Amino acid sequence: MIEKRQFYIGGEWVDPAIQNDLPVIDPATEETCAVIALGGQADTDAAVAAAKAAQVSYARSTKAERLELLQTILDVYLRRADEMAQAMRMEMGAPIDLARKNQVGAGAYHTKNFITALKSFEFDRPLGAHAPNDRIQLDPVGVVGMITPWNWPMNQVTLKVIPALATGCAMVLKPSEIAPLSSLLFAEILHEAGVPAGVFNLVNGDGLGVGTQLSTHPDVDMISFTGSTRAGVAITKAAADTLKRVHLELGGKGANLVFADADADAVKRGVLDVMHNSGQSCNAPTRMLVQRDVYDQAVETAAQVAQAVQVGPTTEHGRHMGPVVSAAQFDKIQGLISQGINEGARLIAGGLGRPEGHNRGYYVRPTVFADVNNDMTIAREEIFGPVLSMIPFDTEEEAIAIANDTNYGLTNYIQSQDAARCDRVARELRSGMIEINGNERAAGAPFGGVKHSGNGREGGVWGLEDFCEVKSVAGWRAP
Repeated sequence: MIEKRQFYIGGEWVDPAIQNDLPVIDPATEETCAVIALGGQADTDAAVAAAKAAQVSYARSTKAERLELLQTILDVYLRRADEMAQAMRMEMGAPIDLARKNQVGAGAYHTKNFITALKSFEFDRPLGAHAPNDRIQLDPVGVVGMITPWNWPMNQVTLKVIPALATGCAMVLKPSEIAPLSSLLFAEILHEAGVPAGVFNLVNGDGLGVGTQLSTHPDVDMISFTGSTRAGVAITKAAADTLKRVHLELGGKGANLVFADADADAVKRGVLDVMHNSGQSCNAPTRMLVQRDVYDQAVETAAQVAQAVQVGPTTEHGRHMGPVVSAAQFDKIQGLISQGINEGARLIAGGLGRPEGHNRGYYVRPTVFADVNNDMTIAREEIFGPVLSMIPFDTEEEAIAIANDTNYGLTNYIQSQDAARCDRVARELRSGMIEINGNERAAGAPFGGVKHSGNGREGGVWGLEDFCEVKSVAGWRAP
């Protein structure tokens, strides 16, 4: 069993002030695979103090120095990629091939994209030709508290840590206590890459403990949080007394609008997108809105696709689906599936209980409901599991109204061969991101939402700007 009780503070691995052990559970076996320690106020204070002490000198580092550092981090990360894949397989239940390609790949992808964005990013810019003596300077925001989730560990850690390093910010990371092993390995990678002492710090803990301590700490200038909307609200309230900046990437209930002229693979693609990562993605298209002309066929196709999804162990190769992350998550999903049945949705695939052949591990049956209406609980709440709700519609206007009738606004999807319709619908949908006909957003595109899906944007130039303060300078003259 792995024992990782220390925290990374001030460039060193240190013992917690008070020992408070927490087991890490492998969701595929329900057995303890590691033990970590949860931090307390003294550990948080020490990490913030280390970051504050390092902030002044690191803010003065040059863009060239930071670019070199990021490239070194990427090199070490790629060299230790298999260790990282095994850590995520064990802590959050990603099948090993998914862990290697998608989970590890996300961290490399974002790091590469931030290197590209930083090369052309100007921290000192002219206001305009009309004002030759005015400059706009982008300064690092300061010490950043980072709170990351368990579903895409390296995706979220690199979307925060790498742009903070790129813009000259020191930081304290609190990864999910459910899936901490990959972040502890990432701390080793940063140490090996030569990140200056105190610039990056890591303290394990839970949301009520270290999470709240970072959110309320007077020496933390910004909180960057990814997780549930409920926790995002609590963090915003906790941070209000210190008026720190709060960046939130929260939940989603994405609508996938399938029009009668959608391509032949649109429904299959939508079902598989929901099942990806065992349904544990905030941008999953979990509401499939289908035009009534093709609704019956879509329902039949969705059932066939879901029934064909294989569920299997995380140690085996293949494109199968693994478990969800924890007993609590499993119970939540089972409760919502039960509620869908009780509220009258038509179950056409999956359902309650574990898949056949699995009596251990937090495995969920790939589930599809048809004849859902947008007032049902399964259409309103983020299930965060492999559960799809299918809703019929008649007109374009009705589809837009149903899609927008949600508290969330992260990602919506459009399936149609009519380019003019796609453009009209994309402009009317209230979300931070739109994907049309299976086209994924390109490298450097901003990630983030509106309404209860959060604020701010991660990735690319927008991700760098989120860690900067804008300073307006008048009376500037060229040195």
